Amino acid sequence: MSQLFSPFALGKLNLANRIVISPMCQYSAEDGSLTDWHTIHLGHLALSGAALMYLEATAVSPDARISYGDAGLYSDANETAMARVLESVRRWSDMPIGIQLAHAGRKASVEKPWQNGGAQIAPDAPNGWQTAAPSALPFYDRDAPPTAMTRDDLAQTRANFVTSAQRAVRIGLQAIELHCAHGYLLHQFLSRLSNVRDDAYGGSLENRLRFPLEVFEAVRAVTPAEIPLTVRVSATDWVDGGWDVEQTIAFVKALEARGCEGVDVSSGGLAPQQKITLGPGYQVPFAKAVKQATKLPVIAVGLITEPDHAEAIVRDGDADLIAVARGILYDARWPWHAAAKLGARVKAPPQYLRSQPHEYKDLFS
Repeated sequence: MSQLFSPFALGKLNLANRIVISPMCQYSAEDGSLTDWHTIHLGHLALSGAALMYLEATAVSPDARISYGDAGLYSDANETAMARVLESVRRWSDMPIGIQLAHAGRKASVEKPWQNGGAQIAPDAPNGWQTAAPSALPFYDRDAPPTAMTRDDLAQTRANFVTSAQRAVRIGLQAIELHCAHGYLLHQFLSRLSNVRDDAYGGSLENRLRFPLEVFEAVRAVTPAEIPLTVRVSATDWVDGGWDVEQTIAFVKALEARGCEGVDVSSGGLAPQQKITLGPGYQVPFAKAVKQATKLPVIAVGLITEPDHAEAIVRDGDADLIAVARGILYDARWPWHAAAKLGARVKAPPQYLRSQPHEYKDLFS
């Protein structure tokens, strides 16, 4: 039996297999609200046969968005629009849907990636705003420096995460992930490269962990037990002197002690000078290191494109789940094709049953 297509429990959420659809920004929201594009996009992926789908990185306040086209869950209008999209998708798919809550920090106020290369928009320009971060250090030297966050700013941001989580629960999302990766705000607090504070939130590892852990604890307190609360981390900055695997393991152990129910292990995104060694499954060793050091379910992600490779990662115990992102945008039926390759079965909508190739007559369940 294929291990990739075996069931798994993420907290109290039962998954049909080990394939997760990663959060993927679409830059197609309006004032933070999801649009018809999201109905099409998410509806398409909800028929893929994966076990769990996360909505894109969703901002907890307007200034927490990466770009003006990013999704948010900070207003009644955002909540209504997201609920409407979810209602449409759920009419045709019972795939569990989760959300990734995020704050972009110093990497906010940028153009959509296909416009002007995603460059930062000046605070006083249309569609731009003043960014905020642990310290007044810009991502690129050419960027406007962020404002260093005060204690009041930290308290407000924690409250914003809580409010967005409560909205997510109210509209029936079935999993919540906190974005502590890819150089966004919570990752910025973790790394010495972006956090040079001299107060209780900077300096030592304990201090740099403090704010992300406070956010986690605050969200955990308002998240029902049946909804798994997980975290995405960048295991390394790929820069000497930056965040690394050893610090990641310390962070994950602290999360585990506070009731975290899973960790999605990615890497990079914090510094332009990063030097990433790319290759199939290049981040899997980080996932394996975290899995060996903790008891938490671990999700592996990053250039895992071949079914046999995904199967081996789960079979060998390097990770419990596989997350796919760009690969499933390119091939929205990737789980179907993986099941066919591995001799497994996958759920498909009845409208598509006749598409089953003769040689895979037992593919669909």
